[in-house]
Amino acid sequence: MDNSINMTYITFDGHVEVQKYRYLYFVIMFTVYILIISSNLTIVYIIVIHKSLHEPMYIFIAALSINSVLFSTAIYPKLLIDFLSEKQIISYSACLLQWYTYYSLISSDFFLLSAMAYDRYVSICNPLQYPTIMRKRTVCILLISAWIVPASQDTVIIIFSAKKKICNFHLKGILCNSTVHKLHCVRSTILNIYGLFAFVIVVILPVLFIVFTYIRILVVSYRCQGVRRKAAQTCLPHLLVLISFSCLTAYDVLLVRLELDYYPKTLRLIMALQVIIYQPLFNPIIYGLKMKGINEHLKRLFCKRV
Repeated sequence: MDNSINMTYITFDGHVEVQKYRYLYFVIMFTVYILIISSNLTIVYIIVIHKSLHEPMYIFIAALSINSVLFSTAIYPKLLIDFLSEKQIISYSACLLQWYTYYSLISSDFFLLSAMAYDRYVSICNPLQYPTIMRKRTVCILLISAWIVPASQDTVIIIFSAKKKICNFHLKGILCNSTVHKLHCVRSTILNIYGLFAFVIVVILPVLFIVFTYIRILVVSYRCQGVRRKAAQTCLPHLLVLISFSCLTAYDVLLVRLELDYYPKTLRLIMALQVIIYQPLFNPIIYGLKMKGINEHLKRLFCKRV
């Protein structure tokens, strides 16, 4: 039995085969990939070299940018190769690896956003205790947890999935995501229960925590006019990123439970673009424009170059 999965790519107009314009798509996607890498690494570079940005909030932003680079690297090289290939295939083991990277990093982003929400909560609601609470050790623990917990949970799912028998070798989409489970001959009840448990731990609980902390921040901001501007400047970018991630995750959860043949092609295209283009570019754009500290250093950097 050949453990390879035929990848059917979404056509951009719903009628024209991708192969007809594969070189054009290759150039476009390669350009986007370079843009994602360069923009995210620029944010990381600015945060690393400027000591004024060596604060918990900016460190978490740098971690999000690193995740975006890793996330894109797990998708784009294979995608670019497929554009230049007559057949788009991927081995089952490579597909599981892409799946693992995809979900581990998305889950890690939710943990990082939770850490950022906690940082803003302490900074705005308990400013006098901030230096004591958000110490270097605390930041390191939050960072390590944001990467280790999702990776450990997804490792269990990967081990179970690797042992499952495959009956379907055709996977719709442009990457290995939640629809991989449709390849198995028999759905595992244990795997479904564990997957639901993992989803609650890495998505639901962090989102509830973020919502709670921002409600508290809004209450304090309403009572104290002096912190409204600070709350708006630092919390708005985080909320925008959270909303974007939540929409992406909600779509991905529904994806495995819906038949793609009856799913609107336009919506499929929009969500696919969000995964591979919009989302990885969203972080550097939002934080580069909305975070005052980063924005100022970006202007200086590009002004010197010009």
